Amino acid sequence: MTLDIKATTPEFEVTVDRVATGGSTLGLAPDGRVVFVDGGVPGDVLNVEVTAEHRRRLEAKVLSVVAPSNDRVEPTCAHRRQGCGGCDWQHVAPSAQISLRADIVADCLRRLGGFANASDLVKPAHPVPLALNQYRTTVRAAIVDGRAGMRMAGSHEMVKIPDCETAHPLVRQLLDDGRFGTAQEVTVRVGARTGERLVIVSPDSSSVEVPEGVIVVGVDELDDQVPGSDESTFFHEVVGGHKFRISARSFFQCRPDGAELLAATVKRMVDDCEPTPGGVFLDAYSGVGLFGALAAGDRPVVAVESSKWSVADARINLGSDAKVIKASLERWRPEPATVVVADPARAGLGKQAASRLVATGCEVLVLVSCDPASLARDAKILDGHGYELVEVALVDMFGQTSHIEAVSRFQPRR
Repeated sequence: MTLDIKATTPEFEVTVDRVATGGSTLGLAPDGRVVFVDGGVPGDVLNVEVTAEHRRRLEAKVLSVVAPSNDRVEPTCAHRRQGCGGCDWQHVAPSAQISLRADIVADCLRRLGGFANASDLVKPAHPVPLALNQYRTTVRAAIVDGRAGMRMAGSHEMVKIPDCETAHPLVRQLLDDGRFGTAQEVTVRVGARTGERLVIVSPDSSSVEVPEGVIVVGVDELDDQVPGSDESTFFHEVVGGHKFRISARSFFQCRPDGAELLAATVKRMVDDCEPTPGGVFLDAYSGVGLFGALAAGDRPVVAVESSKWSVADARINLGSDAKVIKASLERWRPEPATVVVADPARAGLGKQAASRLVATGCEVLVLVSCDPASLARDAKILDGHGYELVEVALVDMFGQTSHIEAVSRFQPRR
């Protein structure tokens, strides 16, 4: 019989011993059930309060720190201390953030992928982390009384965020000084290296006040526009010496230095395999063409992308020599390719898309993943198709958060 711990002992002491996907930490409750605690660090002894109870697990919030982990630090941001839901790892020492991400990915590969050697496969992509502050070039915020704000952790309550530490200075100025009238939400996107700034307002851009030179567009306007037809719907960023056009609704990485490191890691993995010269470089889920532009070298590029906005951008960014196909990967008819790079959304490849990539007969497949669980599932699928997981490199894109970006190399099993 399960003890109703919330009814009898809603508060108890727990020792946190590891971290889970999503950044929560894990320990054991007095009745032996696993308890998920937001805001913990492995090694902490915490006094917690149960917030949700399930048959096999509990969820709890921190009431106080009884004995801190050696990796616990005081958050530098006053907004985080007040409960802002952003930057969920500000209480974790920067050096520990890197190792915890590796632990999360290795754990997923073991449990969900069946890779017993997971810890040996996962490595950081670089010895020195990228900057922890002033790096985010895209920020989405809610509007509170005409001003930008963030939601409190685990709540719909809003907190205003003047002087956000994580936002790039070009973003921060608009968050601090912008007046957004009756809008419900705003997305600020900037080119850190071009100085161009784009503000996307929902539902419309009426009564918005921002500094001169900032492009403002309402979501209602975007719904009626043809991608690339109006200069007010895109901005530019420079990465690896290449100037990229990025439409309002096209995905792009949140920092140019991170995008450079990501592309360099992909290229290094491709080059390490010494694939047959001259073969096709398939950029699957190509977005605006980051990897096709920076990692293909002199190989002919075939890009497959489903977003009409990103397709329009990719055709500009990759030039006329590239073949850009508007299609979902699941519906794309495979063609021979020597190198495949795939950067799917958080849900990962899945069985159907993985089978399309394998059907190219590629000599190396590089997978970029933003969710460790989907990476593990995809790795298991690819392994079943005869593609061996050789290495996983973690790119430290999202300092002060539990978000993870991983680059994995697969090769046909000999």
